[in-house]
Amino acid sequence: MNKITFFSILAALFLFACTPKTGDKMGSTQTAPTSAKGKSPKIPMPTGDVRKTAPKPGDAPTIQIGKAESFKMDNGLTVIVVENHKLPTVSYRIFVDSDPVLEKDAIGYVEMMGDLLAKGTKTRTKAQIDEEVDFIGASMSSSANGVSGRCLSKHSDKLLTLMSDVLLNPVFPEAELEKSRQRQASGLAQSKNSADAISANVASVLRYGKSHPYGEVMTEATLNKISLDQIKTHYTTFFKPNISYLVILGDITKVKAEKYAKEYFGKWQQGEAPKMNYGIPRPPEKTQVSFVHKPGAVQSVVSITYPVELQPGQPDVIRARLMNTILGGYFNSRVNANLREGHGWTYGAGTALTEDELVGYFNASASVRNAVTDSSIIEFIKELNRMRTEKVAATELQVVKNVMTGQFSQSLEQPGTVANFALNIARFGLPADYYEKYLENLQQVNADEVMSMAKKFIRPDRANILVVGNNEEVADRLKQFSADGKVNFYDAYGDPVKMNSATLPAGMTAEKVIEDYLNAIGGSVKIMAIKDLQMTSSIKMRGPELLVKTWQKGGTKLATEMSMNGQTISKRVYDGSKAMESGMGGATRALEGEELEDLKEQAAFCKEAGYKAGGYKLTLTGIEEIDGKNAYVIQIVRADGKKSTDYYDIKTSLKVREVSLQPGQTGEMVEMTTDYSDYKETSGVLFPNIISIAGIMPVPMKGSVTQIKANEGIDDAVFKLQ
Repeated sequence: MNKITFFSILAALFLFACTPKTGDKMGSTQTAPTSAKGKSPKIPMPTGDVRKTAPKPGDAPTIQIGKAESFKMDNGLTVIVVENHKLPTVSYRIFVDSDPVLEKDAIGYVEMMGDLLAKGTKTRTKAQIDEEVDFIGASMSSSANGVSGRCLSKHSDKLLTLMSDVLLNPVFPEAELEKSRQRQASGLAQSKNSADAISANVASVLRYGKSHPYGEVMTEATLNKISLDQIKTHYTTFFKPNISYLVILGDITKVKAEKYAKEYFGKWQQGEAPKMNYGIPRPPEKTQVSFVHKPGAVQSVVSITYPVELQPGQPDVIRARLMNTILGGYFNSRVNANLREGHGWTYGAGTALTEDELVGYFNASASVRNAVTDSSIIEFIKELNRMRTEKVAATELQVVKNVMTGQFSQSLEQPGTVANFALNIARFGLPADYYEKYLENLQQVNADEVMSMAKKFIRPDRANILVVGNNEEVADRLKQFSADGKVNFYDAYGDPVKMNSATLPAGMTAEKVIEDYLNAIGGSVKIMAIKDLQMTSSIKMRGPELLVKTWQKGGTKLATEMSMNGQTISKRVYDGSKAMESGMGGATRALEGEELEDLKEQAAFCKEAGYKAGGYKLTLTGIEEIDGKNAYVIQIVRADGKKSTDYYDIKTSLKVREVSLQPGQTGEMVEMTTDYSDYKETSGVLFPNIISIAGIMPVPMKGSVTQIKANEGIDDAVFKLQ
């Protein structure tokens, strides 16, 4: 039956959606620098008509990075102090520089340890900690690498009391473990339906392998195996002051910082933290093609990726960053100019070249339409090879240097960067003036060095080409890129899989599948007997519960209303001819075109019953597995050309999934997956009572029907346009 939530109403939810927490498992060493005075250096501005002359190289701006002072305590804790007295605030950060560990069958326990660290101590509950932090107007958080906080400088004693208690006396409450597990499970549910998340997971497995910490991927199974013993053991094993840093930034003096460090962290007992050694992952000897099938996908996420040996502080780092920026590191880069501006195949294409203590990586990526997936890969490879074989022109080289200089200089306005620089210098053994000379070294890079970096780090001949998309429409066309002519298939977590070998029964057609579905939900006679329908549903996300009410009458009229905490957020009314939408603040707009056609479709009690009369084109494309059960796959093309892919369970004949393109948060088209389950009878007709939607929002949504009433009469005033 019809969806209980509609796309324009979903748009209103963007105001309330919480972006899921993400992080780079490997950390980042590309922190932008900051001047001690918080001012960007002056960059000469061009004069005259800049469109007629190429930019000329000039002297690199002089960078005055504030001097960080450091000292080591008796327990081995390294303290870094950066004074900045512009505001009466100060931040404190304990960074535990432990080696990554293999988490094996309980992947995720290290991250969860960081989450639980600030959830209770021997003397304070989580609620008490939160209350004390709020009382002084401070902020405090914990992670797998330690604890950080920020407050007014006059409240330093109170904040440090809490930070030291959290760091030295955590109890890791079991109740908080279960809450954290639930939050992680919600994130996994979201990533399962996100092509980008799937691509990131599988790319990490292909780059590093599952025997390397960077190649481990959390799953529902590993999440459920996480125990308090593992969490506590990791904490006691690795949280040692002699491998840690206390970074202090703000309105403070070195003398006071030393006093605070000794008072609050001097009792932290040092100990031997194990050093972990792993083999260096290597790129494949020859290019391989890997594929993850996402049922109904109308777009492909393309990644060309492999590990690279590039450590922080190497002489190659600045030259390699410049090369990558030219290739795909900013909006006017070569790959974006080609795939987006030149061909219009994507909303954005880019590349990343990342350094890391253990092993870095290269990745080129874009989301493209199914029809141009192979063409996009061809253009990617063309640009990668051009970077290796053609010397960059002086004009292009200087433009990108100017771009990087501008970005670097703008970032100097963030005073916290000075502290990050000092931390990087200490962690990676960088020269003391590394960041002060950054722009000078950048300007000295020449075209020959750029080509040298490309030949060293850009290797399309030894890459993993990964595509997440629709197997039927895309996979066969990718064999041309594989050295062995094969496509390797993986699931969403990077485990090898065999594609579904089920074949269509003789004589089965799309029309027969729809007929079986209509009979399964009650039959055409009972569907036709419905004259009006009222439905109330609740949508649970991260945050307040949302209430959705819908009214349908005669199969031609529709009204929907979404509210939160008793306040109407969005309302749509379709009177059988015209439609209006109203939102918060009283703003209204008429709905036309595709939006109007959507409402006409949604007004029907069962849109599938009107496929034949409505001029829909149906194509049965095969059988695919949905949540472990085989389903018929039907491609639906509406009379106005809008497409969707629907899935019908072979055994029950019930509709279990629909995939379509819808406008995303920033206007680009995104893939929306709607799953239907828990069918229950009302007036002789089965309705799905749980509808889950993923892809259009930052987090998946789950709508549960709380009430359905049929044939009780609805006043026509409900459908009157305002």
